[in-house]
Amino acid sequence: MSTLISPQAGRQTTSRPDRAGRRPRRRWLLPLWSWLVIAWLASPIIVMIVFGFNDTTGKFNIRWQGFTLRWYRDLFTIPDLTQALENSLTIAVIVTVLATIMGTLLGVALGRYRFRGSGSINLLMFANIAAPEVVLGAALLSLFLTVGVPRGYWTIVIAQVMFSIAYVAVTVRARMAGLDPSLEEAARDLGAGPYATFFRVTLPSIMPGVLAGALLTCALSIDDFIITSFNAGNTVTFPLWVYGASRTGVPPQVNVMGTLIFMLGVLLALVGVVYNRRKV
Repeated sequence: MSTLISPQAGRQTTSRPDRAGRRPRRRWLLPLWSWLVIAWLASPIIVMIVFGFNDTTGKFNIRWQGFTLRWYRDLFTIPDLTQALENSLTIAVIVTVLATIMGTLLGVALGRYRFRGSGSINLLMFANIAAPEVVLGAALLSLFLTVGVPRGYWTIVIAQVMFSIAYVAVTVRARMAGLDPSLEEAARDLGAGPYATFFRVTLPSIMPGVLAGALLTCALSIDDFIITSFNAGNTVTFPLWVYGASRTGVPPQVNVMGTLIFMLGVLLALVGVVYNRRKV
């Protein structure tokens, strides 16, 4: 009895070793590409950190001239830069508190209740997030000029709060979608009022989303340039000062302040991660 072997079977047996040989190559291709992307994204931060230790003597801090720590010692020797950094930090704190409170309440309302106009509010929030910042900045500038409000510190606060509320509300609403309503019902059955139920059951359950929205708002506030430049008036923030100094030379203190702001953001992010893991 003879055995028939088709040509297709022969081709399949010869192609299997080739496929097995190509698989190990594909295993390192995606990790290598991922590390290249991470290196590309982190390169500006690395350059900023490194040149904060540059012993430069000229106006432009673009060429390595030696290692020094004196820029950390002389961090606040430029009064205008120090005032700009103070403005950015205080504005970020105020905006984070106000936007987190209002955005949390809005996110809870949209995530828990269905009322007339909720769909329009959702559309308005996503339109606020998707709209270019130049549009929001110009619209707020037109509003302040029409009402006759002088531009300055508090117009920056109002402008940043208006575009930050949507980010907090969307984050909190997503957290509310995963909250079991029976927990709130059980608290009310046990005699807790609306406020006690919110502060003892609802708020602790959605706190990871609240913290995430607060961190995002703080980051957006500190590095905002477009909306702030439209509504700043005579008030100068850290990004506005750096942009103005880029024409004559950015001092090394800017790199040091940027490094400290970056480290503060990383620290806050790590605190949020640790808190979320403990809650889980």
